[in-house]
Amino acid sequence: QVQLVESGGGLVQPGGSLKLSCAASGMAFSIYQMGWYRQPPGKQRELVAFITSGGTIHYADSVKDRFTISRDNAEKKVYLQMNRLKPEDTAVYYCNALRTRDYWGQGTQVTVSS
Repeated sequence: QVQLVESGGGLVQPGGSLKLSCAASGMAFSIYQMGWYRQPPGKQRELVAFITSGGTIHYADSVKDRFTISRDNAEKKVYLQMNRLKPEDTAVYYCNALRTRDYWGQGTQVTVSS
């Protein structure tokens, strides 16, 4: 039974940083593509970044050069380091795992506000 549990969200001022974590269980983590998505209030869910099983990384243009995705296969975790945060980064952030189907975490709230 695949489980994805996000943590690390919270309230941060513009220009600040947060590091999100996603802990996976119940799967062969290393063969999955892992990603982060976000859903701003009243908006559709959108891709933030993904990292393939081979280590190839893609970022949305809106976060490129500010966010960094990484994975640790030994501990079955994927991270999202977020720097120079902006109010428009405010959203619920979701961890995603993809192989033959999608799995999703419960989400963690990130609020960027003064």
